[in-house]
Amino acid sequence: MKRQSPIPDPVVADIQLPSYCDVVVVGAGIAGASTALALADAGLRTVLCEKGIVAGEQSSRNWGWVRKMHRDPRELPLMLESLRIWEGFEKTLDVDTGFRRSGIAYLCRTAADVERYEDWLEQVREFQVDSRLVSRAEIDHVLPGCQGDWQGAFYTPTDARAEPQKATPAIARAAQRLGASVVTNCAVRGVETTGGRISGVVTERGHIACDSVVVAAGAWSGLFCRSLGVRFPQLHVVSSVLRTEAFDGGPETAAWGQDFAYRKRLDGGYSVANGGWNDVDLVPDSFRFARQFMSALRNEWGSLRFRLGRAFIDQARQPKSWELDEISPFERVRILDPAPSQEALDSARKALSRTFPIFENRIVEQGWAGTIDATPDAVPVISEVTSLSGLFLISGFSGHGFGIGPGAGYLMSDLVRGESPRVDPKPFRFSRFSDGSPLRPMSRSV
Repeated sequence: MKRQSPIPDPVVADIQLPSYCDVVVVGAGIAGASTALALADAGLRTVLCEKGIVAGEQSSRNWGWVRKMHRDPRELPLMLESLRIWEGFEKTLDVDTGFRRSGIAYLCRTAADVERYEDWLEQVREFQVDSRLVSRAEIDHVLPGCQGDWQGAFYTPTDARAEPQKATPAIARAAQRLGASVVTNCAVRGVETTGGRISGVVTERGHIACDSVVVAAGAWSGLFCRSLGVRFPQLHVVSSVLRTEAFDGGPETAAWGQDFAYRKRLDGGYSVANGGWNDVDLVPDSFRFARQFMSALRNEWGSLRFRLGRAFIDQARQPKSWELDEISPFERVRILDPAPSQEALDSARKALSRTFPIFENRIVEQGWAGTIDATPDAVPVISEVTSLSGLFLISGFSGHGFGIGPGAGYLMSDLVRGESPRVDPKPFRFSRFSDGSPLRPMSRSV
């Protein structure tokens, strides 16, 4: 397998750094780009600042699923809104993002799997989702060529897929067309305050006066917040993905089978991952936030592979604060580019080929890994941070941010502008980490 990181579609960055704007968005992943688009669409002067390139990290490295099925019920209203926005992107983004409502299926190996999805259907009955359980005999219609001793499948025909390397750059370019500035290779080192509220940011290229800052920095959000004296419980997992050659006759519907997951790509190949394997580097934050993450750890225990190595030393040595005229950690690592797990991907290929023989001996064109940022309850933060007026946080999507990202960005715009939010933002409030709320995931990651 050739290790080669995904290359997102290019975005021509704005050369001039604005001296003033209404809002600076820190981080140009799908959540940050969507926030910038929504703010610009509402007429706010917006600057989207990215330390590397647009979608350089997890937003171009994920599976490309756009799903409502088996979402945490707290996320479901926002996901339904996000799907509506995805549909509209076909007209507004002026590029084919690969968005297709081709369905997603979870294969059920045991009766316990079936019961788990039945429980979820009961929890979300009020939303009238079209997810349903199908029998083993029906699997052949949903997933032609599927083999194996499966109890059935959990299937949502209107769930979708899209192309990670195309979507976020297209969203950023759409924000530019509406007047937002997109500045790349320009880290935001920190914020400036006046009278107890944000009055600007300091970037490596200079100062921008602003009224609000939205932190959408993905796996870097915790460190950025910590430098401001804000404790954001965030940990990371590493997920590996491969890309096959293009071929005809493969399944259109994306699927998960515990040991594998796949999604058909716009180029005719498939993105393939190990559905039950995530690597976790033990670092000082693992122990700092251990108590809050205990429930999540129990929930995902079987899918986690812990390792102790260089990452522990790197984080221990990482500065927690810095002067704004100094080089920041965000400039020292422009793009997080972890090595993929060959063992995880080999296992996924074997399991996928057993279930879908059409994948046997297909050429692997590319392999990569991405860093997923997670919260203790596996629900993102989309919220004002009240300890610093003018500071907002949109992060912690816990491995399912690609699909919900556009809706999250528009919700964040509502909050920044003080408008009536399109969905109830209470489940995403930052204060839940300190107000005694139980921090428990309501469902597994898939």
